[in-house]
Amino acid sequence: MSDRTIDRVAQATPAPVARKIKGLSDRAIAWIFVAPTIFLLLAINIFPLIWTIRLSFTNYRANRLTREPEFIGLRNYERILTDSDIWLNMQATAHFLFWTIFFQVLIGFTLAWLINKKFKGNDLWTTIIVLPMMLSPAVVGNFWKFLYQPQIGLFNYIVGFFTGKDPSSFEMLGSVDLAPWSIVIVDTWMWTPFVMLICLAGLRSIPDYIYEAAEVDRASKLRQFFTITVPMVLPFLMLAVLFRGIENFKMFDLVVQLTGGGPGSVTELTSINL
Repeated sequence: MSDRTIDRVAQATPAPVARKIKGLSDRAIAWIFVAPTIFLLLAINIFPLIWTIRLSFTNYRANRLTREPEFIGLRNYERILTDSDIWLNMQATAHFLFWTIFFQVLIGFTLAWLINKKFKGNDLWTTIIVLPMMLSPAVVGNFWKFLYQPQIGLFNYIVGFFTGKDPSSFEMLGSVDLAPWSIVIVDTWMWTPFVMLICLAGLRSIPDYIYEAAEVDRASKLRQFFTITVPMVLPFLMLAVLFRGIENFKMFDLVVQLTGGGPGSVTELTSINL
């Protein structure tokens, strides 16, 4: 009876796909299924890259679509290396990249560490904190442009309250010294929640038994933080730095919305000039 049952199960069990398609191995079958996706990704990424490299050797302008691009050799690359304005833009971009990533990682990790503690209203605070990153850059730019108004801006009023100075004396968007920092503040406010979520995922991936073993060894909370928490969250922090570095290097819309690259060209990033 048992032998008959085994035979019926064996007959009812479908044969592997590789056996049905004669002459093809499992590896070949896998490549057949994966190939369309690979070709699609190559078409989406490789073709635009090759096209962009080709255009870099021409005098192509996006606002002159009716004019046929002419081959000019390495002139565009010579301009990048010799134009002083572009080097100033690179300095502004480096300043923007460094400080935004620094503050976002510092504040984001701190918020993630606090939210990871179990307390009442944990989920509510998490939802409130992540709201800024759900807004479009155009909305955020207009919102902060209003906050930065010298006469009626809330940000200027708060700064004036703590410094004892006239709020109208702070030209956040019109001052050569303050305009770069005004953009850093806005980008930090908008994207710190993103870094916080990545750090929070890293903190919650740490097994509890590691901390329990450290408690048995009588390790202090400070030592646990620097020998367990920080090393295990570090890969998540590096991922957050990579994502934010790529996004901020091509920052365009928020800067144009707030300052338009001014005053002068102190907030003109490479993404705006190039």
